[in-house]
Amino acid sequence: MLGVKQLKRLVIVLEMIKFEHTIFALPFAFLGAFLAAQGCPPLRKVLWILVAMAGARSAAMAFNRVVDRRIDKKNPRTASRALPRQLLPPSFVAVFIVGSAAIFLFSAWM
Repeated sequence: MLGVKQLKRLVIVLEMIKFEHTIFALPFAFLGAFLAAQGCPPLRKVLWILVAMAGARSAAMAFNRVVDRRIDKKNPRTASRALPRQLLPPSFVAVFIVGSAAIFLFSAWM
């Protein structure tokens, strides 16, 4: 069970990677799978596509946040993001990137 501290960190991470945009992008991934399969792909493949999409997007968004954190700190529009405000340490985000990339690679292999 998640404690309050872990739940807050989860909310910060989901905001950092804009998880809602991942949900928005899923129909495009599924459409590609539907076209490639010339019909409905097996449920197992659909689930792996879902995992791969979440892993790839999470790694990419987190990487972008780490790379841009100094620029984001100077920009009034982005200064309130997690890394410029030091809500998450860059080392935590680096581990998150590696984990997300590993999830993506494994699910793409599957």
